[in-house]
Amino acid sequence: MATPMTAVQIVAQLKKFGIRFKEYKNWETHNRNHKGKWGPVHGLMVHHTGSDSEDQRELLRSGYRALPGPLCHFGLAQDGVIHLIGWGRANHAGNGDDDVLDAVIAEKSIPVDDEANTDGNARFYGVEVWYSGSHEMSPAQYTALRLLSAAVCSFHGWTEGSVIGHGEWGSPGKWDPGYRPGKMMDMDKVRSDVKETLGKGGPTKPNPPRPPAVPTPKPAPPAFPGRQFFRSGAKNKYVTVLGQQLTKKGYGKFYEQGPGPQWTAVDRAAVKAFQLAHKELRKDADGYPGPVTWRVLFS
Repeated sequence: MATPMTAVQIVAQLKKFGIRFKEYKNWETHNRNHKGKWGPVHGLMVHHTGSDSEDQRELLRSGYRALPGPLCHFGLAQDGVIHLIGWGRANHAGNGDDDVLDAVIAEKSIPVDDEANTDGNARFYGVEVWYSGSHEMSPAQYTALRLLSAAVCSFHGWTEGSVIGHGEWGSPGKWDPGYRPGKMMDMDKVRSDVKETLGKGGPTKPNPPRPPAVPTPKPAPPAFPGRQFFRSGAKNKYVTVLGQQLTKKGYGKFYEQGPGPQWTAVDRAAVKAFQLAHKELRKDADGYPGPVTWRVLFS
């Protein structure tokens, strides 16, 4: 048992659950409250419209002579968009079985309906799914139905037991929502799917957008120390640094024992191989590093 959501609250709930929706005309105040009360509400009733028409908003809003509109609160289009049709008492449920209502309130198994003694229009939210019922609803519709059911139930603290099909309510000859002519969907399976949706905790908040990654700038190559450090007999830290970088670049095969501080023919052979492998260095490939070779090596 619950007080119906306000128009503002249902819009907030749809947004919370990430449900695509559109507002139709004056839906917030379009209702039949002058014919009777709306509420307390106990659940969401699912219907099919009996038509595969792609735009059924006006029919659901206005109804017809024998059954004036609004004919539901939510119209569910083939693309999964929820259309808000009216808010308040709507002509969607008609009279049904009080035993069914008691089961919905208790959120227990729905009994066989065999009476029509209770005003359902006052007790249920109603969603009309835009399809004939002679085939399955579209995947987008079914996904949206699950989300809508979860959104309504979550707001009121209900379980999946508060979702029923019109054909379970007690209206003679009703078999909606259907999946083939005269055959109502397995509403226990529908409720099981709604339970799964509720069990996921409702919608998850999307991760906040990450700022674009700022590439880490490459460290500037060490300054070229000078040619004098790479001559026969030279021994210094720069020779070691040179050999270590050559090894990183794939020229470690020249070093049997690893780079060291003593400049040798091994270092010169490794440098020359590196120079020959790079077009811009081939012309002066002599095995001795200069500023250009140094820059390319450390780039």
